Amino acid sequence: MHVRLENKASQKAQKIGDLIRAYNRSKREEVESEPLNLYVEDEKGNLLAGLVAETFGNWLEIEYLFVKEELRGQGIGSKLLQQAENEAKNRKCRFAFVNTYQFQAPDFYQRHGYKEVFTLQDYPYTGQRYYYQKDL
Repeated sequence: MHVRLENKASQKAQKIGDLIRAYNRSKREEVESEPLNLYVEDEKGNLLAGLVAETFGNWLEIEYLFVKEELRGQGIGSKLLQQAENEAKNRKCRFAFVNTYQFQAPDFYQRHGYKEVFTLQDYPYTGQRYYYQKDL
């Protein structure tokens, strides 16, 4: 047996992910994740904003929420978040989870009822990364 360091994306990295997901499925209750993605486009189909998430058991897990800079402050992000939360409730989710950097949107999520669970300090070196959850 030997350990080899590899500093690139590879099929082996994907295989490790597949192995841990299979192990996790064998140990936890039966539940599937389902994508929940919302997109805002202009009349030409250009992407202006969007939310990428999934529902997993009782949880809405938000991965990305983005609004083009020139469109911020118009309520687009709030509408996307509300629509995702409503769809998650329709899927019987009871909670939502998101993380954000200090320069992104901590105030936005707090205004929408998200409570801080914990913060990573000095991330990656001098910043903070906030983790929030909300009861739906």
